[in-house]
Amino acid sequence: MELLTKAISEVGLPDDDAVARCKARLDSLTKPPGSLGMLEDVAVKIAGITGRIAPDLSSRVVLVMAGDHGVTAEGVSAYPSEVTPQMVLNFLRGGAAINVLARHAGAGVVVADVGVAADVAGEGLRNVKVRKGTANMAAGPAMSREEAVASVEAGIRLAHDAIDGGAAMIATGDMGIGNTTASSAILAAFSGMDVGEITGRGTGVDDARLRLKADVIRKALAVNRPDPADPLDVLHKVGGLEIGAIAGAIISAAGRRVPVVVDGFISSAGALVAERMQPNVRHFMVASHLSEEPGHGAILKIIGLEPMLHMRMRLGEGTGAVLAFHLIDASMKVLREMATFAEAGVSERST
Repeated sequence: MELLTKAISEVGLPDDDAVARCKARLDSLTKPPGSLGMLEDVAVKIAGITGRIAPDLSSRVVLVMAGDHGVTAEGVSAYPSEVTPQMVLNFLRGGAAINVLARHAGAGVVVADVGVAADVAGEGLRNVKVRKGTANMAAGPAMSREEAVASVEAGIRLAHDAIDGGAAMIATGDMGIGNTTASSAILAAFSGMDVGEITGRGTGVDDARLRLKADVIRKALAVNRPDPADPLDVLHKVGGLEIGAIAGAIISAAGRRVPVVVDGFISSAGALVAERMQPNVRHFMVASHLSEEPGHGAILKIIGLEPMLHMRMRLGEGTGAVLAFHLIDASMKVLREMATFAEAGVSERST
């Protein structure tokens, strides 16, 4: 708990002076003020996070957290839990979607076993396993409170290591069969929203299994009664080990003033846990895309984040986050390479 407490205490606020300087620079460029929309918003946010105008973000890493969920015993997923370790090996071999898109974005991929139910080994795997998968949250807590803390602290260490290794920007990613069930439960616990409205098809379940999935989440909430005022209570009762690690990575990056690009629904559930632990982390996150999962938009609205992309994606792994790297790069190039009105000899807007 000491590491978590310290990481939370290190999270500050955006650099207001850098924000003002960035806005002034954008308004001096040869365009109407605000005309590049979200590219300008992102540029300003990066300035506030880092304290610099158009910093070099070329060294970037996506942290793919893997963990299994005991709730799959209830039949909530279209795929068996064996897929989780199989996909971890696929990540390590470079054959998954996240590997392809990360290579395209010039990003490194760190794969971490936080709670895979099987023993997994492979070159490059970060083994930070807290336990072999969560318990079935429909029958009791998904994990102990101590294990929830350990999962968050595992994410803190992984992000610290990436940043110490030179990462100037981090993306969150996930792998874990059953994790949309846990993410919907986390959202319901914190928000009180109707489970039926925020539960999606995840891996592509049919209507009957979607109804079952919502019923299982309702049962888990009734059995565990997670306290929305206590983020660790929510995480340990209805969360996931990889979700806890994502929360920790976000807190770590925020404390180090490193932009963290949040992927889809599962990553945003981790972001919500992080934000409830330390509200200031919202200032250090960039929402990459809007997932097809119905609960994702609700989480982003609660945190106060606006997604950059609307791509109908629902894969996870960090795929949407690394795609957003390209737009963030574009926003940095606008700051660096566009001419000002004075430089270009263009008349400015009359007042």
